[in-house]
Order: sequence, then C-alpha cells, then structure tokens
Amino acid sequence: MMTPRPLAGRTLLMSGGSRGIGLAIGVAAGRLGANVALLAKTDTPDPRLPGTVHTAAAEIEAAGGRALAVVGDVRDEADVQRAVDETVARFGGIDFCVNNASALAPLKTAELPVKRFDLMQQIQLRGTFLLTRAALPHLYRSPHAHILSLSPPVNLAPHWMGRHPAYTMAKYGMTLLTLGWAAEFAEAGIAANALWPRTLIATAAVKNLLGGDDSMQRARAPEIMADAAMAILQRPPRDCTGHTFIDEDVLRAEGLTDFSRYGGGPDVLLDLYVDP
Repeated sequence: MMTPRPLAGRTLLMSGGSRGIGLAIGVAAGRLGANVALLAKTDTPDPRLPGTVHTAAAEIEAAGGRALAVVGDVRDEADVQRAVDETVARFGGIDFCVNNASALAPLKTAELPVKRFDLMQQIQLRGTFLLTRAALPHLYRSPHAHILSLSPPVNLAPHWMGRHPAYTMAKYGMTLLTLGWAAEFAEAGIAANALWPRTLIATAAVKNLLGGDDSMQRARAPEIMADAAMAILQRPPRDCTGHTFIDEDVLRAEGLTDFSRYGGGPDVLLDLYVDP
C-alpha cells in the first residue's frame, strides 16, 4: 500500500536550506511528495559547516521529492528573481514560500560590529521581503498558498529585548512583515505565519555560537521544526493565517504528546523569546 503523500505536486521555495532547520524542512516536504527549490549561497563545501545546496537537494530527492538547487544570495534581487523563474520553469508554479535564511549574531550593542548588524538586517528583512515579493504572483495563482517565516513571537519583555537588540530587531522584523502579509493577502487566500522553536535546536549555528557541545546535547533535533512546518503547510490557508506558532504547540494540536523522539536533555533549554 502506498504511503500518502499529501504535498504531491505542490512546490516549496525556500531561502537557505543547505543545513539545519531548513534542510530538515526540505527533506520533510520531499518525503510528503513536494517539489523543493532552495536558494542558498553554499555552492562548495566549507570546513566549518556541513552541507551545500547541492547535497541538500540530493537528500530531498533521496527522501522522495524533486529538488532544484539554485546558488545565489537572498539579498540580491536578481538572484531571487532567478530562483523564482527557475522554480516556475521547472515545477510550474509556487505554493509555499519559506523564509528560512538568517544571520545569527546575538551580541550586545557595543560588541556587535556594524558589518554584522548590516548583514542581519539585510538577510532577515531584505531577504524575506525580496523572496516573498518575487514569489507573490505565483502564490496568487495557487489554491493552497502559504508564506512561512522562521521567526519568533514578538515578546516585548525587557529581559528579551535587552539581551541583543540588533538580532532581536532583525528577527522581529521578519515576524512583523509576515503578520502584515497575513492581513494584506487575507482576501486572496494566501496564508502567512511565523514558526519558532520552544527550545534550542541542534544546528551548526547553535554549536558554533550558542554553547558548543553542551548546548547540542540539550537541544532538540531540527526535525521537530520540520514536522511542525509540514503540519502548518497542510492546513487550509484561509483557516490558518496570521499566527506566530511555536513548534511544540503545533504538534500538540496534531495529537503529539511525547517529544522524546526529538532528543534533548531532561532540562531542555528554553529558546529565545519564549517564556515558560
């Protein structure tokens, strides 16, 4: 008996995706039958980071999907338009736009170089805007259009706001754009939601910048975010828009109560912007 593939024939365009949460989302979508296009800069292996856009595409196809690797920079308007054009030429349209690419520099103001400040604003804000804007004509034509941004709920509590204001502003900017799109495109039936983890997620960024091996042992696997993303993308867009979802809450609504499959220590760390 064939395994149901509820995203068969639908196309997901994502920024980033060479590794980490983005790769997990791409593989999960491929497993459900989706076509997956990745716009990412990593064309050749980097000794500091696992994976390239090409190895990610191979993993998606091994999972059962069809994949397109586009080498480019989400900050560059021409690269973004090329990614959209190649996706449509290959797969016929775009149903899902996933804003995954981000730069991580959770530093205090005096410690943050201006170059890193600019990078975060350009990738998180400009990149999210460019990719969504370029995909928009094709989302209008899809009967199941979703925009999904990997960004947090806007929590203005001082203990979050004061930790690293520049990084916070960049991530909150993604969320504000997404909530704005939910309102702007409501009549067109294009869903727009944000998704964020309740805990640290075991990615190269966490290992390199947020605590090393100790944090990795306590963090959950990226598949928890992928499973939550798949649950959101399968919901009717008119019934599921304008939310800032937390991965665990999405999966609890799907009936999951045991999260041990995703790993993490007994004292799983609460991640940024999510209060107990």
